[in-house]
Amino acid sequence: MYSHRPYALTILWHERKRYLPAVLAVTFSTVLIGLQGGLLLGQVVYSSFAIDHTSADLWVVPPDANSPMLAEPVPESWLLRLASQPEISRAEVYYLGQGHWHKPGTGAREACVVIGSRLDDDSLGAVHQMSPAMRTRLTEPGTVAVIAADLPTFGLENADGVGAEINGQRVRVVGTISGFRGALYPHMFCSLETARRLFPTFLHPLTSFVLARCRHPQDVPVLAARLREAYPDMATYTTDEFSVRTRNYWLFRTRLGTVLVCTVALALLVGGVVTSETLLAAVRASLREFALLDAMGLPRLRLVCLVLAQSWWIGLIGVLFALPIIFILAQAAEWTNTHVLLTPALLVGTPLVDLVLAVLSGVAALRSLREAEPGVLLR
Repeated sequence: MYSHRPYALTILWHERKRYLPAVLAVTFSTVLIGLQGGLLLGQVVYSSFAIDHTSADLWVVPPDANSPMLAEPVPESWLLRLASQPEISRAEVYYLGQGHWHKPGTGAREACVVIGSRLDDDSLGAVHQMSPAMRTRLTEPGTVAVIAADLPTFGLENADGVGAEINGQRVRVVGTISGFRGALYPHMFCSLETARRLFPTFLHPLTSFVLARCRHPQDVPVLAARLREAYPDMATYTTDEFSVRTRNYWLFRTRLGTVLVCTVALALLVGGVVTSETLLAAVRASLREFALLDAMGLPRLRLVCLVLAQSWWIGLIGVLFALPIIFILAQAAEWTNTHVLLTPALLVGTPLVDLVLAVLSGVAALRSLREAEPGVLLR
């Protein structure tokens, strides 16, 4: 069976200067979409990191809380409401507040998020990345742990007992946590007692949230719905529900989220337009060759398949060039503490999108074939 692919590749190779701009257009589009998509995913995922990496099944928050950072303190007495439910095996309070870190030596300030939780083995609020040894160290009053990647942000070279201030209160850094990220602000972790000292608002009878765990996973959504109906003054969400609520708020109701969504859409638009116009120009530049093939009796359908095969190979080559560039730029972004999350779905989806754009660009370029008549050879 006749194949257009080898012939299409032969044309691309011999006319590589003509088609190079189209390949570079696909490469640029893939890099732009991949990096913008990774940046968007990173910010969305990290916006709910403090929710997703706990052991809680239920989160009790104020009714108008769209994310942990926007929640007002709630009565600690709500803890009793959950503890009295037969499905609940454990309930506890959880503190999250925004503070100001005074960098050692310089006195400069850095906004941060402080998370206070129980530290025992069955703690619902302690993040999964916190080791048992770290939990033990944090039981000492006035001690905190920071995220390893945030050490430069806090002006620290290490976390070996360095002293500093948060909200005017002396603290001591006793270790780092890896594998955890904050979306907008660097995070640090401490015990409930330390959090109460750093945030006087959390003195009894107020807390940030109430967390709970059910005895059986199948009871979680049912209990959440029942608590919402029984206590309309408090909002009860499953962990997944509160995580999605937080991500949606960050993505669609904050300026940064809107900007990132628009830049991803713009990357798709620019990539499609640039690739289409570049490939269209390349096809027009090859009109004499196509006219010659037409004069030799090559069916018009084969000319169509030839153009589509060229667009496919241009897209594939451009994507292969783009992938290593995406990894390099993503790593460079991490060095500046900018989080680009390259998930397997993104790494597969972005090339597929650009391959589709390249083929569609080839379809758009087919209109130039109407001009590929044998009469072109006489001009």
